Amino acid sequence: MLGKIGLEDAYERAGLKEKHKHEASLYIAPEDRDRYIRQVHDINNDRLHLSNEHGIGYTVMSLTVPGIQGIADKSEAEKRVTSTNDWVTNEIKDKETVSPQYDTFWEVVTELYVPVYLHPAAPSDIILEKLYTQRHFLIGTPLSFANGVDPHRLRYICDGAFDRFSKLKLIIGHLGEHNPFDFWRINHWFEDVKKPIAEDEGRVMCKKSIHDYFKENIWVTTSGHVSTATLKYVVNEIGADRVLFSVDYSYDTIENECGWRDNVAKPIQKAVGRVDAYRRMGRDNAKKPLKLNSFHYSEALVS
Repeated sequence: MLGKIGLEDAYERAGLKEKHKHEASLYIAPEDRDRYIRQVHDINNDRLHLSNEHGIGYTVMSLTVPGIQGIADKSEAEKRVTSTNDWVTNEIKDKETVSPQYDTFWEVVTELYVPVYLHPAAPSDIILEKLYTQRHFLIGTPLSFANGVDPHRLRYICDGAFDRFSKLKLIIGHLGEHNPFDFWRINHWFEDVKKPIAEDEGRVMCKKSIHDYFKENIWVTTSGHVSTATLKYVVNEIGADRVLFSVDYSYDTIENECGWRDNVAKPIQKAVGRVDAYRRMGRDNAKKPLKLNSFHYSEALVS
């Protein structure tokens, strides 16, 4: 398929060799680390070439973990954000341009009508010490990423963030970080147990069901989830319109993700309903939350 939109491409500025090595030691197989270290701070070379070769027409790039949020020292954080912005600007300057306590943030996000991408980082401090010191190989994709995202997302739901801001848009990677596969159980306990308890205690929980919020406010991406069977399940649960294609570059490869989507297109189309749903997940669904019009391959025929 031509004109796919990639939602989760990570980058880091050049010159952080030890950080690149540390991240690679956590998330990347030893034989693949040279590729990762080369590609994570590449914007104009491998990334563009491979995207064009595999039919990706538009990519959203995000600073990789831990980002600026992971720096506790204010002065150091300010230096890092400045140096990162300067580096990115230098890389692309020759290209053509085209909980209630957080309600102020949610309000601004809603006014701007832009989505929030909720993504995990590696565990740190007491979480790392208590949960993962003896479980090192569960850090990242096997478990800690989902465990990092889910409490935040479910708290947004429970605390009524989507009720207070009905137009709030949230994007979650990796086919929803486990939540869709627990929908029935979460919904049963929310509706039949937790909401009655909250009412009895004089407290307020969310007004709608977890299904409603996923169908109205939350999108999930396919990043790092190259499985037709799991994609079919998620589409059956929340609908094709809530699923967005993504690669998870450079933690995974463009060749792997696009190879699955393009080389087994017919089985995927059958799994998700039809070619129209396949096209929407690959491209059209992302246009509205990202406010996109025309871009490379944006009108390419999909069959």
